[in-house]
Amino acid sequence: MIPIKNASDLELMRQAGAILARIMVKLQEYVKPGITTAQINEYAEELMRTERVLAAFKGYRGYPASICTSVNEVVVHGIPGERKLLEGDLISLDAGIIHQGVFSDAAVTVGVGKISAKIKKLIDITRQALNEGIRQMQVDNRLTDIAAAVQSCVERNGFSVVRQFVGHGIGRAMHEEPEIPNFGKPHRGPLLKPGMVFAIEPMVNLGTWECEILEDGWTAVTLDRQHSAHFEHTVALTDSGPQLLTAY
Repeated sequence: MIPIKNASDLELMRQAGAILARIMVKLQEYVKPGITTAQINEYAEELMRTERVLAAFKGYRGYPASICTSVNEVVVHGIPGERKLLEGDLISLDAGIIHQGVFSDAAVTVGVGKISAKIKKLIDITRQALNEGIRQMQVDNRLTDIAAAVQSCVERNGFSVVRQFVGHGIGRAMHEEPEIPNFGKPHRGPLLKPGMVFAIEPMVNLGTWECEILEDGWTAVTLDRQHSAHFEHTVALTDSGPQLLTAY
């Protein structure tokens, strides 16, 4: 059963989404050549303290940092550390917060300094795929309409969509039912109803869709070590369609 949020929780989630959106904007502005991923994590923690929210990721299933910083071939769950960003890199920033007992989750991929046309297209298409998936979050559509829209956008532009990691429901827990894959056939799964809130998050690779997990148990990298991009929004379904709670 997919949870339907009550009016009180939906309002809190709107507040949480707005807070996280402000944090994501500032994190994007902070990215530049020469800084380390640890510095970005420290800045995120400072922003969260200022906003009086908790980092949803820190300690979650043992994760050691407050955000994920995934550079180039890292698909997701990159652990902040001493890696310095270089001109031409891309970095995916994934953050979650807890505000008055509810969760919000978002991710964005940005170029570091001047990037190649190929990397820019990867970023643009991943963002577009997220938007096309969100547009399918309509009352009485089926869950896999979201997934099929994402996959169609990615593959018609010559990229591949990651299978191992999926979106999810979100609310009073970071991960709620249902799982939301980014690939599959449309018109399957449960009907979508007002009050559902999803974290939709395509991850898109330049080469193969296949990934592997490094020895730290968290860092997921592309099997062929080509670049990957990741975008995510927390989205509520209303009677009039999807509402982006983390719009930045």
